[in-house]
Amino acid sequence: MSLPSLPSAPEAEVSLLGTMILYDSAAKTAMEEGLSADDFFVENNRLIFLAIKSLSDEGTPVDPTAVSTRLKDRGDFDKVGGNTALTDLMQSAVTSANTRMYVSILKDKAITRKMIEAGRKISSDGMEGVSDVNDFLDQAEKAVLDISRSRRTTEFHDRHELFNTVVDMIHRYSDQGSDITGIRTGFRDLDHLTHGFQRGDLVILAARPSMGKTAVALNLAMNAASIQQDGAVAIFSLEMSAESLAMRLLSARSRLPGDVLRTGRLQNNEEWNALNEASANLKKTKIYIDDKSAIKVAEIFSKCRRLKNEQGLNMVLIDYIQLITGSSGGRSDISRQQEVSDISRSLKALARELEVPVIALSQLSRNVESREDKRPQLSDLRESGAIEQDADIVMLLYRKSYYSDEAKEEAERTGSEELEINVAKHRNGATRRIYLAFEPRTNALMSIERNA
Repeated sequence: MSLPSLPSAPEAEVSLLGTMILYDSAAKTAMEEGLSADDFFVENNRLIFLAIKSLSDEGTPVDPTAVSTRLKDRGDFDKVGGNTALTDLMQSAVTSANTRMYVSILKDKAITRKMIEAGRKISSDGMEGVSDVNDFLDQAEKAVLDISRSRRTTEFHDRHELFNTVVDMIHRYSDQGSDITGIRTGFRDLDHLTHGFQRGDLVILAARPSMGKTAVALNLAMNAASIQQDGAVAIFSLEMSAESLAMRLLSARSRLPGDVLRTGRLQNNEEWNALNEASANLKKTKIYIDDKSAIKVAEIFSKCRRLKNEQGLNMVLIDYIQLITGSSGGRSDISRQQEVSDISRSLKALARELEVPVIALSQLSRNVESREDKRPQLSDLRESGAIEQDADIVMLLYRKSYYSDEAKEEAERTGSEELEINVAKHRNGATRRIYLAFEPRTNALMSIERNA
């Protein structure tokens, strides 16, 4: 039993090509609309289009003589049927005003064909046997996503619509009576500096090991999920288990020491009540944790898309960027620096596509340890300058107690210390240092008043 023929519109192909040959303006319009050779189903029509496109790319006016000559130069004149074929095309021409409509018809058919072909390949690959189901799903989703993206042509924004939209946005900000326009972090000074983490922003939170990256990130996620309960917060933990993260969240919310929770040594009803209240509060939030240790960017995309469709999405947190598996799959011909660069760009694309802030944790290089002043700098970002380039905000963490025995003893005596967040890059605003009170035993963070 033969397979049915793929969807196509040969009459529309003929009419459009004839119109493009007769009217140079129609050829220009078709090129502006992104018409490509793949949009043609009939091989001869594809060859004629390529001749027209080559003329258009050179800036040469398209007319019957020019197209005929170019087909001869390319050795395709006889293949397509010579003068008889060109004459038939021109006799099928329609008004140039219908160019966009015919381009749309061809593109719709081409997309349908690509979807059918992708489906056949997915079916064929599945029938041959799948050794890695996750990889099979990633490839299938990527194939469909690539087709979906191909139908979105990028055009210049109409200036009238653009500025009207922005002015309307400014009016909304003015009416809300607050300078917070993004996702609230729950920390006063950070919110005022950033106006909240903006949708579409990539935020890098970087520090040396054991400086408090995960604690800061979890507090940001917990606060965002508690304040804005209309959408989910997705946490991808590549280093710690979901249970360990949940323990930290409970510790920070209840203000009970982590070692007390890990051993179950709660002393009285007051502590048990604090734990139960923290648990009840956290269960009301839409915090979703994925603790797969080796995850690819494609999987993060897939899970976040589904979560947004099902629950809405306000923030994505990734701990941490250097542990993500790149698309190269560890190929020896691709350096780790290049791989991290690709991952960084993909995370920025994730933020823009899903319209959420993406917070990615990152390690810093050991260069920090060799300097007298241990405060980290942007140049200390590990493995890739692309991280700094792609990021909209870079926050560098510093705790004096990490390097000073005296400061460490003071922190242990009081149970709290000062944590410095250096907003070292802020694409859309000012940069400065922000200070929070940090309780190492509970992982809790609080805003503090501090004179500069």
